Amino acid sequence: MKFLAGILAFLGLGGHQPPPHPPAPPPAYLVRMAPVADEKSVFATVESAYTVPARVRTGGTIVELKVRQGDAVQQGQVIATVGDAKLALEITSYAAQVAAAQAQVAQARLDFDRAQRLVGQGAIARNAYDQSRTAYNVAQSNLKSIQAQRAVVREQQVQGEVQAPTSGRVITVPVTAGTVVMPGDVVATVAEQNFVLRLQIPERHARYLKVGAPVRLDGADLGLKGTPSGAITLIYPQVENGHVVADARVSGLQDYFVGQRVRVWVSAGTRQAVRVPEDLIITRSGIDYARIWTPRGGALDVPVQRGTEQPGTPPQLEILSGLKPGDRLLKP
Repeated sequence: MKFLAGILAFLGLGGHQPPPHPPAPPPAYLVRMAPVADEKSVFATVESAYTVPARVRTGGTIVELKVRQGDAVQQGQVIATVGDAKLALEITSYAAQVAAAQAQVAQARLDFDRAQRLVGQGAIARNAYDQSRTAYNVAQSNLKSIQAQRAVVREQQVQGEVQAPTSGRVITVPVTAGTVVMPGDVVATVAEQNFVLRLQIPERHARYLKVGAPVRLDGADLGLKGTPSGAITLIYPQVENGHVVADARVSGLQDYFVGQRVRVWVSAGTRQAVRVPEDLIITRSGIDYARIWTPRGGALDVPVQRGTEQPGTPPQLEILSGLKPGDRLLKP
């Protein structure tokens, strides 16, 4: 019997054989859990950091209005002209008084020059010379006074030009040509060009807010490509209707409507999630796949559900379902 068993074992027809060794796995990416930013979607509005009123400095009637809502203006640009008929009459009156005062100065100058010659010759008394000199000085002072009064009226007329207090866009124009205005009345409201996003964030997420925290928005809402990003610059220390108000700076908001609503994602802490390099995910027929290595089946393509993009080198991608920690991914 032993002889027969040895023959069968030699021929490979009997006895227990060890199982074959599984193939060695190729180099693969090991799936792990990693912290990712827990982003929340909120709405924000495009607002101006500062809204400045353009006010009238002198009373009168608006003769010309050069702007309307939506116009872009530069600082110092004349946006309206306020006129007063009395100022024109006063300027005419002062012009006549200046001409009369100049004639008086010319006559006093002639008298003073004549008195200088005569007093040198001893033809007149010293008292007459002093009187002519005093009359000449009084005429000069009178001319300067009238000219100063005329300059004041002219400056009032110049101040009738209402200038834009800052560069930006005209938001409101509450007056029209022909409107009677008083000093300090608002002719237009100008929003500065430095627009910000004003966020309304639920108060339960307020503890995660901090100045400098990143925000990203949907570029399609503003006609921009990709997902523009920015940062929170100011957090208002007051809760209004269950929301915390914060301002964020995002580049490229110069030419959009003030008050326009956009969707913004803000950070609300961190959570553990599966994240893998983006180049390990392929898309076929609208479905995302990841190639997994299994000891028994080899390389298998399994469908996955992708989440948001995550920062990293190479770019990372959050996977919501289809993968678990410990899976080995092969490059497709």
